[in-house]
Amino acid sequence: MNSFFTRRELLRRCGMGFAGLGLAQLLQNELQATPVANAPGSPGHSPLAVRQPHFPGKAKRVIHLFMNGGPSHVDTFDPKPLLARYSGQPLPRENLRTERRTGAAFPSPFTFRRHGKSGIEVSELFPHVASCIDDICVIRSMYADVPNHEPSLLLLNCGDARQIRPSLGSWVTYGLGSENQNLPGFIAMCPGGYPIQESQNWQSAFLPGAFQGTYIDTQHQQLDRLIENIRNPAASREQQRAQLDLLQQLNQRHMERRASDPQLEARIQSFELAYGMQRDAEDAFDVTREPQHIRDMYGPGVQARQILIARRLLEKGVRFIQIWHGQGQPWDNHDDLEVNHRRLARQCDQAIGALLKDLKQRGMLDDTLVIWGGEFGRTPTVELPTPGANAGRINGRDHNHWGYTTWLAGGGVKGGHVHGATDPFGFQAVENRVHVHDLQATILWLLGFDHERFTYRYAGRDFRLTDVHGRVVREVLA
Repeated sequence: MNSFFTRRELLRRCGMGFAGLGLAQLLQNELQATPVANAPGSPGHSPLAVRQPHFPGKAKRVIHLFMNGGPSHVDTFDPKPLLARYSGQPLPRENLRTERRTGAAFPSPFTFRRHGKSGIEVSELFPHVASCIDDICVIRSMYADVPNHEPSLLLLNCGDARQIRPSLGSWVTYGLGSENQNLPGFIAMCPGGYPIQESQNWQSAFLPGAFQGTYIDTQHQQLDRLIENIRNPAASREQQRAQLDLLQQLNQRHMERRASDPQLEARIQSFELAYGMQRDAEDAFDVTREPQHIRDMYGPGVQARQILIARRLLEKGVRFIQIWHGQGQPWDNHDDLEVNHRRLARQCDQAIGALLKDLKQRGMLDDTLVIWGGEFGRTPTVELPTPGANAGRINGRDHNHWGYTTWLAGGGVKGGHVHGATDPFGFQAVENRVHVHDLQATILWLLGFDHERFTYRYAGRDFRLTDVHGRVVREVLA
């Protein structure tokens, strides 16, 4: 006898069924509503099936280029010449409180030049990105809540700095599904290992497990190392299909007796996805199948390879791809900022510029949203030596959540545009400020979702990515 009851079954069976009648009356509108076509959880439905947003969105897919650790905005896309005038001197204002003590003004060691018809200033660190500046919207007035990596990463990725919440990629794939049922709808690539907060950054939390990001360690080039157990040396595809069909029948019978347990359903879908990946993954992740001139355009190295893989995955129908620069927090340069920022930018600049040009020449940039940035910026003042915290070289910057830069390209964004500004020293966003929740609301709008109506019912409450905050920054929309 089945001993598993849902709450509705319990009400139906108690009190000769009168409790169930009462529940039906309370839920009358819900019971009479027309089921949403292709809604997750409906019978015979694939959770990654394509679905329609609230309204036609300009963007159909997303690449998030995550410079984890926090790149310095005053050294990349937000020039502050006034810092040179005060070099080595205290700012004519009190230093804002950040994670560690900071001292005098620290001018950028990098030269800025104007680029494109828009004349937007970009650091010498990113010449290839600068060549695409007329397709880029630079938001110079971002701000977050705290100057610490862990909460800032979760705030940007999941909309909440402390609680377990679904990630942006999970929300997007939940809302839109995926155009390829043989590949994950949401992929997170990070060479060398996990970033800070690890898989929490791409978690699905209380959303169905099918919408969680799939992690790929892109330091590897061989498919068997990129995706473990992608090939079965002991059984043919026909034999695997027969085994999987039997397993699915047993799992389906098991699930029906447990009122469609979402964890079990996610496990069933993972088996199907793994089977499908055997067919499509090898082609998607093998960049040697690209023409030589395309590989040369992206350049050498791990960053170039993973960014080129991302473009191939987009063409295969993957909905959301997050590209991390590397394990831990590589852009977290408390010391030797000039050396480290130059090295890190050199690793990715050519490939990012190539990605924007490649998407444009393929007619994909118009409906692909590209996002670049970190979890916060860095101080315009030099970080002071702190035993046990840094190397004491006095040539780096502390975290800065008060003001920093993120840029967007494609997907309905206004190219060749600068939105907002920090103060004359680059410490704090002061003009047309954009909070992380505002950025999230804007991203969802570009994809066709009203962030206030895009919710998921859990534990008696309608949750959303932006919690109870956020506004669409319409000034950045094309």
